[in-house]
Parts: sequence; structure tokens; C-alpha cells
Amino acid sequence: MRTDETASSWTTKEITTERLTLRPWRVEDAQAALDVYGHAEVTRWLSPDMDRVPDLAAMRLLLQQWIAEDARLPAPAGRWAIERNTDNHVIGGAILLPLPPGNEDLEIGWQLHPGAWGNGYASETTHALATWAFSQDVDEIFAVVRVDNARAAATVRHNGMHWVGETNKYFRHDLQVFRLRKADLNRAAPEGHHPPNIPR
Repeated sequence: MRTDETASSWTTKEITTERLTLRPWRVEDAQAALDVYGHAEVTRWLSPDMDRVPDLAAMRLLLQQWIAEDARLPAPAGRWAIERNTDNHVIGGAILLPLPPGNEDLEIGWQLHPGAWGNGYASETTHALATWAFSQDVDEIFAVVRVDNARAAATVRHNGMHWVGETNKYFRHDLQVFRLRKADLNRAAPEGHHPPNIPR
């Protein structure tokens, strides 16, 4: 993985993997972003709740908001567009964001267009972002997953995240909480603990 360290002040870094480039969002990404965040099968799983983005104008405004917020976030937090290297097409978004209410825990997450599901892109994104976070002296990161989102739970477990419980403190939903420490980021290690009632 490489990161672009040339900026003198904090901006979201570009991260490149074998198949993907995670880069800052641009307003001109609005159509590709709308294809993701305008899709009900994507937004239904998001925490905090997010309505399906209705049109291109709304998506542009949201991207402008995200870009402005990114400029104020401390490293390594940020939002990324996920771009497929083979065709430079934006297939989703990813986040490292402070979790409310205390903004002390750092959440990792991703959102992919359903047409990109099943290719391992979520796992590749998670591993890349976690590696980036740990290079910035972060001790642990968390994923919060809706109780019935077995696909997301499988992805975080595949990356060594351990189930630590269930809570509604973050977004007023019952959410499964997974934690990853630097020592856990080893793809040769066994999968993390399985929460109850979620298929293996």
C-alpha cells in the first residue's frame, strides 16, 4: 500500500491496492456516487440512517459537504471514493470517522454499488484503510454493523476484526460492534469471533 504524503496540511490521502485506488471525493464524481448512494440496497444498511439520495443535484451538495468536512478532520480520519484500477470507475465509498457520542472511537466502513458485491472489494478496502490507520499511531478501530447484515459481518471478520458486543449507544440502533487492533491485521490469522445469531 502507498499513501500520498505530499500535502503540508491534512487532506484525505490516496491509498492504492492491487485492484483499487481510494482517493478523495470530487464533485465531478456525483453521477457515480449517485449510482451508489441513490441505491436503496446500499443506504438501508447505513448507520447513521441515510435516506437514498434522490437526484444528481442532491448528490453534488452531499459531496460538497463531505469534502468540506474532510478538510477539518484530524488524520487519519476521512472519506474516500473507491475507484477500480482497471477502468477508473468509482464503485463505492469508504470512511474512517469518529464515532459519536464521544468521538473517541474510530469507525471503519465502506459502501459499494451492488454490482460490485462479491468480488472481495470490501475486504480489500477494509484491509487498506486499517493499514493506513495503524500507520498513523491509531491503536484500534471499530466497525458497527446492523444486526441482520451478515455480509458486512463476514467482511470484517475476514479482516481479523473481533466481535466485542452489541450496543445502541452510537446511532440509536442495535448494532454489532467489531474491534481491530494492529496485531489482528494478519490475513493468515483465524477469522475473528462470530457474534451470536449471525451465520458463519
